[in-house]
Amino acid sequence: MSNGFFPRYDLAGRIQQSKFESGLNGMPGARMDAIDKPGATDFKQVMSGLVEKVNSDLNAPDAMLKDVMAGSNDVDIHDVMTAMAKAEINVNVATQFTGKIIQTYDKIMQLQV
Repeated sequence: MSNGFFPRYDLAGRIQQSKFESGLNGMPGARMDAIDKPGATDFKQVMSGLVEKVNSDLNAPDAMLKDVMAGSNDVDIHDVMTAMAKAEINVNVATQFTGKIIQTYDKIMQLQV
């Protein structure tokens, strides 16, 4: 039944790559790099960054409150209250995080070699 006509399909060109392997519109793919690549900083730098972030979040409500008291129209009292709530949450998280680090240190010190 074949009259010598063979359709020419570019099957290799029609195969779609997975979403992880191909980027869209010039964006890089979502696949992770190899595990042996060091991508993170050391523990001291991470902790220093977290402490600086908490410190800046704690100082933000004070600066905003001073602006409100000075009569600035850029800051509203609701913004000050939101910044205070955010600072309170950050302090709670930092306290719990510190507690977990101390507990982990105690457990490591209890290990017998």
